[in-house]
Amino acid sequence: MSAITIRLEGRKIIAIGLMSGTSHDGVSAALVELDERSRPPARVIAFDAFLHPARFRKALLAASADEKIGAAAISTLNFALGRDFGRAAIEIARRARIALSDVAFIGSHGHTFFHLPPRRTTRGQLASTMQLGESAVIAAATGVPVVADFRTMDLALGGEGAPLAPLAHLWLFADPKRGRVVQNIGGIGNATYIPPRARLGDPDLIAFDTGPGNGMIDALASRISGGRLRMDRDGRIAARGHLNDPLLAKLMRNPYFSRRPPKSTGREEFGPHLLDRIVAAGRRTKIVDYDLVATVTALTARSITDACRRFIFPRGPVDQLIVTGGGAQNPTLMRMIAADLPNVEVMTAADIGLDGDALEAVAFAILGYQMLRGRQGNIPTVTGARAPAILGKLTLPPQPLI
Repeated sequence: MSAITIRLEGRKIIAIGLMSGTSHDGVSAALVELDERSRPPARVIAFDAFLHPARFRKALLAASADEKIGAAAISTLNFALGRDFGRAAIEIARRARIALSDVAFIGSHGHTFFHLPPRRTTRGQLASTMQLGESAVIAAATGVPVVADFRTMDLALGGEGAPLAPLAHLWLFADPKRGRVVQNIGGIGNATYIPPRARLGDPDLIAFDTGPGNGMIDALASRISGGRLRMDRDGRIAARGHLNDPLLAKLMRNPYFSRRPPKSTGREEFGPHLLDRIVAAGRRTKIVDYDLVATVTALTARSITDACRRFIFPRGPVDQLIVTGGGAQNPTLMRMIAADLPNVEVMTAADIGLDGDALEAVAFAILGYQMLRGRQGNIPTVTGARAPAILGKLTLPPQPLI
C-alpha cells in the first residue's frame, strides 16, 4: 500500500470535529481552521447539527436504558452511528465547499453509550466507558483519517474520562484579567474554571460535571406532551410554571452535588430513572405539569450555581460565567442562573464572539490535533488521572494498492 500521510504541515490546517451528546438528538459537526498562532487558535468555518430520525433516536434511547441489551444490538448501533457520523462529516464539508481531500483529519467523540468511572464503581465492578460510532466506518465513508475513542486512556489511568473539553476551553477562553467559568449545558452540565492568566498545569484550573443539563428538561417536555415536543423550546413551558421549593430541595439532596471533584456523571444518574421518580412525586403531590417543568429547569440552574459556590469560588475570582450548548438558548434557564449569581456576569459564548453550540465539536477537533502532535489531551487535575496522556486512537482510511 502507498505511504499514508496526515497533513499537519503549515500554519493553518482544516479539521472536522464530531460530537453526539447525552441528549441523543443527533450529530454535531464543526469544520474548523486550526492555527496555534492566532487568537483564538480555532476558527469555526461551518457548523450544524444533524438530527437523528425520530425512530432511530427512540431506538437509541431505549437501548441506553436497557440493561439487558445484547451484543448484536450494540454492534449494530456502533456501525449505524458510524454511518451517521460519516454522513455528517461529508455534509458539513459540502456546505462549506471544502473538499474532503483538504481535511487533514476528523476528531470524533462518538456517542457515549456507557460510562462508569472509578469513583462510581461498586464492589465487583470495573471502571469502563464505551463510545459508539465506529471510526472505521467514518474513515471508509470520508477517506479522511479519524481520531476517536478519547476517554479510554484517561480511565485506564484512574481518571474519570471526563470532562475532556477543558483543554479546548483553555485554548479559547483564557483571559489575562478575568476569571471565567465556561458552563456547557448539553444533556448533562459541565463547568470549567479558568483563572486569570491560566496555563496548562495551573493547579486552580478545574472542571467537572455539575449534574443535569437539558436532558431531563427535554425528556419531561416530551412526556407531558405525549411525544409531540422534543424540548421545552425557549423555556416557554417553564416560564409559565412556578418553582416547587420542597421538591427542588429534595432533589438537591442528591449526594452527587456535594461530592468533590474530580467527578463526572451521565444519564445513569440524571436520566430516565430519576425522571420517573420526579414525575411520580409530582403526581402524588398534585404538581401541575408547568410547575414540574419549572422545577426541573430550576434543578439544572441550582446545581450549576451550587457547584460554583462549593468548588469554584474558593479557588479564585469569577468575573464571568459563559454558557455554551443548548442551554444558552433557554432564556428561562439563563434567568434562573443569573438570579442566583448576582455578582457574576452571566452570558453566552456568542456574547464574546464564539459559537457556543459548536464548542463541543470543536473541542474534539482540538483533541484530535493534540493526539496527532503527540501532546497530552487530558488534564489530570480535572479528571483525576495519575498522569497526563495522549488521548485518542487513529483510524486510517483505505489507501489504493500500488
